[in-house]
Amino acid sequence: MKIDFGDYELDRDLARVQFGRVHAWLTETYWSPGITLERVIRAAEHSSFVVGAYFGGEQVGYMRVVSDRTTFGWICDVFVEQSHRGKGLAKAMVHYALDHPDHQDMRRWLLATKDAHPIYSQCGFKLLPQPERWMVKLP
Repeated sequence: MKIDFGDYELDRDLARVQFGRVHAWLTETYWSPGITLERVIRAAEHSSFVVGAYFGGEQVGYMRVVSDRTTFGWICDVFVEQSHRGKGLAKAMVHYALDHPDHQDMRRWLLATKDAHPIYSQCGFKLLPQPERWMVKLP
């Protein structure tokens, strides 16, 4: 299912994702520096929902959702190419995932960000109400 967003198209067709481009973006991020192409592809293939943003057929944005599509969803790897930022693409991709019929009536959505709190707060996200309940296991 594709949707139009101004001059952009949002599409969840995994076959359309330009993985070489996505890999180049993600390898330079603070959350996955040096990630391998194989890992980017594998993560997408095992995600419940992947969104690409396209401008004239060229991929300019990406995000994915890890979810059981019933109770929990984690939004991750949100990236918009520098020259296309500031146009609402990240918010549009997040809303596309949140509003999708496969994701209705979920109990909890999570995401992590170092610097995009204002963007995600516009999508309804808030700081964890009880962060002391959450734990993480790192390698």
